[in-house]
Amino acid sequence: MKVYGDLKSGNCYKVKLLLDLLKKPHEWVHVDVVAGDTQTPSFLAKNPVGKIPLLEIEEDCWLSESNAILFYLAEGTEFMPTDPLGKAQVLQWQFFEQYSHEPYIAVARYIVEYLGNPPEQQARLESTRAPGYRALAVMEQHLRKFKYMVGMEYSVADISLYAYTHVAAEGGFALDEFPAIRDWIARLEMEPGHEPMATYLANEPDR
Repeated sequence: MKVYGDLKSGNCYKVKLLLDLLKKPHEWVHVDVVAGDTQTPSFLAKNPVGKIPLLEIEEDCWLSESNAILFYLAEGTEFMPTDPLGKAQVLQWQFFEQYSHEPYIAVARYIVEYLGNPPEQQARLESTRAPGYRALAVMEQHLRKFKYMVGMEYSVADISLYAYTHVAAEGGFALDEFPAIRDWIARLEMEPGHEPMATYLANEPDR
């Protein structure tokens, strides 16, 4: 397998983390979004949407969208429930992550970390605050009742939401008022083979 991505991106990091937890051999190809690498003819031939991460499963077989990649890789492993309801609950939280969490937590981090927090982006940054904190409040309420996002077992639903939540502070979101989320982050980081994003970035040859 080959993965095209940027480990500073939470969506790409999700894929790298799961591949390593599964001990699946793969090649990582660094792609610089800001430099326009995803808009080149060669990349668009692989993924016309022009986004990362992109998984090359085999020659001329590609899969995009981070949570779709996670769902594919996790099938038949300990990170995917075997019952229909459990699988649906994984999808429920992955949809929540993409529509109610990532557009605010991740976008704020993108403005600060990728764009350098420019003055012209301040209104956009401020607009992420209320909905971002609402998403964190939903997670907090759930994690006060359950050990993981889907019941009592670690799954790709956790990986999907952990990716941007554990670096939320980089976009200005404080987790001080979310003790259940902080405990959940600590619990995931104790899992064998788990690596936070910072570890990957420190060891990435391209950086």
